[in-house]
Amino acid sequence: MRDADSGERNPGSRDDGSRNDGSRNGKDGGGSGAGAATGAGAGSGAGTGASGPLEARTGPRTIPGLGPATRAGIPPGAAQAVVVTGINRDSNLASVTVYERDPVTGWEAVTEEWPAHNALNGWTDDHREGDLRSPIGVYGLTDAGGRLADPGTRLPYDRGPAFSVSGFGFEGEPLEGSFDYVVAINYNRSPGNTPLDWTRPLGTEKGGGIWIHVDHGGPTQACVAVERERMRELLRMLDPAKEPVVVMGDEDSLMK
Repeated sequence: MRDADSGERNPGSRDDGSRNDGSRNGKDGGGSGAGAATGAGAGSGAGTGASGPLEARTGPRTIPGLGPATRAGIPPGAAQAVVVTGINRDSNLASVTVYERDPVTGWEAVTEEWPAHNALNGWTDDHREGDLRSPIGVYGLTDAGGRLADPGTRLPYDRGPAFSVSGFGFEGEPLEGSFDYVVAINYNRSPGNTPLDWTRPLGTEKGGGIWIHVDHGGPTQACVAVERERMRELLRMLDPAKEPVVVMGDEDSLMK
C-alpha cells in the first residue's frame, strides 16, 4: 500500500499517509519551553546642552516573524513553540525553529533553523481532506509515536508496526521510515490519544492525521517533515509541562 504522501489514499489512511490498522501500543509520559523581542528608548538632557545617558526600556521578547493575530493565537500557558514558516502560500518548502518562553525575558530561539517540507500545494486557512495543503494556525502538541523506540521524549509515545509505510512520494522518493518518529499536530483530532486515532471532531471532510514526521525528501499530503536527527531532537525537547504548540503557515500569513 502506498502512503498518502504519494498521492494515493485508502479508507484507513490519513493526511499524513499513515495506516490505521486499529493497533496501539502502550504510552509513556513526557515535557520542554522559554522566550525573546526588545524595544529601546532614549532620554536627552534638557536645559544644560548636555546629552543624558540612554535609558533602554526592555520588555518580554516576541517570536520574530509573527504578527499580532498569530501571537494572540498562542495560549498564555504555552512556553514552547515550534514555528514552521513556509516560503510562500503555494510552496512546499519551509523552515522550523523551536522557541521557548521565559516568564520575564520572553521568547528565545533554542534551535537553529531546520529545513522542512510541508504539503505539495502549500498552505491554507481552510484545510479540506485531499486538498494537498497544510493548515495555517496554532495547534497543540500533546502526543507522539513511531515505528522505532521512544528516543527519550516526555510526551506520551505510542510505538508499533502500524507506523510502517511503503511506496513513493510525489517526487518519486521512497516513503519508508517517514513515520519512524512522529508528533501529532492537534488539528481536527482528540488530544491525549495515539497519533493513529481516527477521531475527527470537525468531521472527516476537514481532514486530519496531520503530523510532524521524518522528512522523506519531498512534499507531503498536509504534514510537516524534518530531517531524522532533527525529529529525534524535537521529541527529546518537547515538554508537556510547557504546553508546546506548533505555529505554522506561510511567511505572509504568519505576519498577520
